[in-house]
Amino acid sequence: MDMRLNRIPSPVETIHLTAVCGTGMGALAGMLTDLGYRVTGSDQGVYPPMSDFLAGKGIPVTEGFSPANLAHGPDLVVVGNAVTRNNPEALALAEMGIAYCSMPQAVNHFIVRDRAVLMAVGTHGKTTTASILAWILHHAGLDPSFFIGGIVRDFQSNYRLGAGPYVVIEGDEYDTAFFDKGPKFLHYDPTIAILTSVEFDHADIFRDLAHIQEAFDRLIDRMAPASTLISFDGDKTVAELIQGRRCRVVPYGHRPESPWRLGRTEAAPPWTRFDVIRGGRPFGTFRTRLMGRHNLGNILACIAAADGIGIARAPIEAALESFQGPRRRQEIRGVKRGVTVIDDFAHHPTAVLETLLAVRSFYPRERLVAVFEPRTNTSMRRVFQEVYPRVFAEADRVLIRKPSRLDKIPPEERFSSEALVDDLKRRGMDAHHFDDTEAILRFLAETSQQGDVILIMSNGGFDNIHERLLAAL
Repeated sequence: MDMRLNRIPSPVETIHLTAVCGTGMGALAGMLTDLGYRVTGSDQGVYPPMSDFLAGKGIPVTEGFSPANLAHGPDLVVVGNAVTRNNPEALALAEMGIAYCSMPQAVNHFIVRDRAVLMAVGTHGKTTTASILAWILHHAGLDPSFFIGGIVRDFQSNYRLGAGPYVVIEGDEYDTAFFDKGPKFLHYDPTIAILTSVEFDHADIFRDLAHIQEAFDRLIDRMAPASTLISFDGDKTVAELIQGRRCRVVPYGHRPESPWRLGRTEAAPPWTRFDVIRGGRPFGTFRTRLMGRHNLGNILACIAAADGIGIARAPIEAALESFQGPRRRQEIRGVKRGVTVIDDFAHHPTAVLETLLAVRSFYPRERLVAVFEPRTNTSMRRVFQEVYPRVFAEADRVLIRKPSRLDKIPPEERFSSEALVDDLKRRGMDAHHFDDTEAILRFLAETSQQGDVILIMSNGGFDNIHERLLAAL
């Protein structure tokens, strides 16, 4: 492929998105349409809710990939990172001489423009952190734009085009495109970046922790001296990464020496109340409907960022009290027969642990049933086989689904749900493994009792288990 075509021409009127049905690509398609561009798209597996969203925007979407999808001669093609170099449309780009770019290139060119970037990055918490920050800016009257990897319930969208001077971006460490294997977040120049954590993940593209650390090192290294890095003080790798940087570094968390730290906290459902200390002095007492210490850390980072751009305490307080959170993050999907069903995106062992701790803090006496689907490229591998048994301790019962896409993983690298359950049983836990979602639904329908809290964790749709379970109950 001719890399000279990897650019954004001028002027641009028509834009085609290859693999348009991903969360980020669909949001970009909507934003470009709102900006007045003529947008088309193509993908495999065009189905709701993204298909409905794109149809509602008047964006024509073709099922499947073909050079014919480019026959109308778009000025630019945005190539999603799910597209391989052998994709029929990717092969046709060079032959037809059509300019192309990656999703973050397009976001930077068409959306960011002259706005100041506030970016959340890290292995965990970046969707929630970016959502909180966008909501604070909105409450402060700053009319922010944002581009986030999950639906923000407060806006009922994962993107927004505002007229204000700031754009909030969830910075992804995953690779950009088949022609650009660097992390997506390297395409942005943040005025403020929040770094929540750095752990090993994405085993399909990163070799080990050192490899993923290199990606974050590149991001921090290129931050301008006038920019600010707000970094979590409880992560050993983050502590190593922030040493000797030219940008301003502002730690947050629990350490007494950190400029921003949490004071007294109290779980008082439906609220979590907490004190914030700035520079050793009380900054304020806040409350939020979010649960768990990891969410308090995310909130604290956003308070520091908001204060850094001059937002007063009152709108911060009001925003936090009204913030609902992104979808699929400790989201209560319903209560039936006294059984509470909660949906969460957790899949990395640390996220599973923190999510269980958070839910337990709000439901200290209820029976907590953890239902887990290992679905990511990392969790379907043996990478964390010895780690997962240690993270379910807060659950009273654990149900593990056999990964549904193990055929994508070499046999010697595959995660074993049976081995995990055996390990949990050796720890004295009530644990069960299942070959499919239907078996889990039958088990839950037969064994659930009034007062149970069922926490379902997966980064996928999990065969719509949440609604099916509520219907069965």
